[in-house]
Amino acid sequence: MASISLRNVHKAYQGNSPVVRRVDLDIDAHEFCVFLGPSGCGKSTLLRMIAGLEGITSGELSIDGKVVNDVHPSKRNVAMVFQNYALYPHMSVYENMAFALRQAKLDGAVIDRKVRQAAAALQLDQLLSRKPAALSGGQRQRVAIGRAIVREPGVFLFDEPLSNLDAALRVQTRTEISRLHREFNQASAVYVTHDQTEAMALADKIVLLHAGADMEREGSIAQVGSPLDLYHRPKNRFVAGFIGSPRMNFVRGNVVEAHADGVHLRLPGGEMLAAAVDGRSIRAGAEATLGIRPEHLALAGGETKVQIIRAQARLIERFGECTYLHAGLAEQADAHVVAKLSGDVNVERGRPVALWAPPHACHVFDSNGLALPRLAGTEHAQLAERSA
Repeated sequence: MASISLRNVHKAYQGNSPVVRRVDLDIDAHEFCVFLGPSGCGKSTLLRMIAGLEGITSGELSIDGKVVNDVHPSKRNVAMVFQNYALYPHMSVYENMAFALRQAKLDGAVIDRKVRQAAAALQLDQLLSRKPAALSGGQRQRVAIGRAIVREPGVFLFDEPLSNLDAALRVQTRTEISRLHREFNQASAVYVTHDQTEAMALADKIVLLHAGADMEREGSIAQVGSPLDLYHRPKNRFVAGFIGSPRMNFVRGNVVEAHADGVHLRLPGGEMLAAAVDGRSIRAGAEATLGIRPEHLALAGGETKVQIIRAQARLIERFGECTYLHAGLAEQADAHVVAKLSGDVNVERGRPVALWAPPHACHVFDSNGLALPRLAGTEHAQLAERSA
């Protein structure tokens, strides 16, 4: 097992803007940490710096308390699983998994025991004599994982290992990776993905990295926390919009009242909505953005007059267990919201709808995109309101 520490780590290629900026991060032993973010945010570069495959421009990287900035990859006690598997095509599954152990000159009986133990855990024990060309994509990925497991490293590194698999295999292999980490929990794991569903399913800790139009933030950390921290308490609009599928709805408004125990916003259509957030950092009259997740919106009953967003149904997507309602907002021709409703909901395209937005499910972001702190207990309150 090994912990990882990064202190003010920075990476820039000569003549180009930095790809990793001011990263301060601690990853505990046994922890499954996911680097998440859109393409170009620096997550794979950060992983490769931990592996020793990329140099660090400035800052300090430690593994298990030892600074490893200048330590060769082979001496870092890490094992990496690549996106493209990186298997030797002329070797059998057994030989691929045993290769690093033979290079380390381990005893043959020890090598055989380690390979067969890992193969059994990965359900590869019937495939040990096959060459990679005779395996499916999912089987090849399991061989790559097995090759890392037999080395018993302090840190497992995964660089988008599921991106070459089809949807069903991604789910199956993701489940296997989670199971294996629990079974072989002597090691830390660092996993890179752009898929927030993978991150939410696997991570103990998510590190979400900035990318996009804001060049001053690109490659820096947007937020670190558990999956539910980022889901329920995003620090800014970038985090709120990246975590969750469908993404969080954002509606422009103006602050009418702001207090320690709540904020009232007026939307362009005239609707007044309360949000259970701490409003001491914002003033009445300021521009702000309401945020609410699709699953927290519901069709309002005819008697409901408050906490509603008036809209018009534009598109209905029915998936059996749920229905996605895409609705245009009154007084905002270019704006719309998505509501995730029950599968048997009765709503017609082109008809006006009123969507109920419970206060404890509402987020508020100031003009800089920063989230106002949510009040304690809001997650529990919104669950109660949703089930009522």
